[in-house]
Amino acid sequence: MKSLRVEADQPYNVHIGIDVFELFSSQYRELLSSADRIVVIADKKVASLHLDSLLQFLQPYEVSVFTAPSGEHAKSIETFMDCHSFLLKEGCSRKSLLLAFGGGATGDVAGFVASTFMRGIPYIQIPTTILAHDSAVGGKTAINHALGKNMIGTFYQPAAVLYNIQFLKTLPQQEVRSGMAEVIKHAFISNEEWLSELLRIHSFNELADDDWMLHLERGIAVKAAIVEEDEFEGGVRKYLNFGHTLAHAIEAYLGYGKITHGEAVALGMAYALLLSGHPRLEEFLAWCQANGYPLEKIQEISFNDVIDYMKKDKKSSKGSLNFVLLQKTGQPYVEAIDEEQAQAAYEQLQLKIRGVLL
Repeated sequence: MKSLRVEADQPYNVHIGIDVFELFSSQYRELLSSADRIVVIADKKVASLHLDSLLQFLQPYEVSVFTAPSGEHAKSIETFMDCHSFLLKEGCSRKSLLLAFGGGATGDVAGFVASTFMRGIPYIQIPTTILAHDSAVGGKTAINHALGKNMIGTFYQPAAVLYNIQFLKTLPQQEVRSGMAEVIKHAFISNEEWLSELLRIHSFNELADDDWMLHLERGIAVKAAIVEEDEFEGGVRKYLNFGHTLAHAIEAYLGYGKITHGEAVALGMAYALLLSGHPRLEEFLAWCQANGYPLEKIQEISFNDVIDYMKKDKKSSKGSLNFVLLQKTGQPYVEAIDEEQAQAAYEQLQLKIRGVLL
């Protein structure tokens, strides 16, 4: 088991391994024992596969389970209110504890519920996807609005993150791709050598448990270091949004859940790399193609389809388009790009991808 400390306003540990649930009876025993109610908010699909594995480690406690819709469909005002209704019906109080059990979407909505129920109760993140190595750490919680992704939410740190990598073995290939996009994002903004390692992977099936542990630990360490420096996204934390300005626009335009978050981020990173003049753009596009990312989506979406969504991005202000770019690998910065330049770059990316797909 690997453990990392996140020195946020309320510090906590992130544990990665196959035996993390044993910590319920040791390191986190007092937290669970002091709760008057324990509620698991679980992704419906994850619950069908893995809920019994979690509950067997919680046998000493009375646990209630709320099953949320799978994926991005969970991040709605309806699910948010349904969770609150469930907690109230279960007699939860300020002394209750939530466990967020699922991927990034489940963690986002469960964290938002925890931050708002009776003005805040503790919660533990139990991520079950690769993508959630990013979203489960750092305390960002949110639900989506029809006009933009993650527009309604809070900063609210978990009491702990327990990351059981055994659950990754049941992920469909699309979810593996989604998660690995966030892993390589962390490499782009931090470390050239690690980036080179990842770009040599032409099939995620090549990765053994030790490889997953290594890459996930590195990704979490990058995020934890940035969160410690800028917990509430006033400065350097914006660098974690590398690739996300276009990604969130694509997700909103297509409809949440029509493309995975990580697949959209891969397209967004390609766009940001082009805007940056980064020398590894072609290599990254080849990596995306080898690993099945839907590059063809760029051909199906015009700049005019996504421009209004990009203007609503949280990094943007007064209608300007702000992008996280790279001076070089490991040196991100934010720059305002005018609309004409942004459109020209988008159309250039469409041409580059067309060449890759031929």
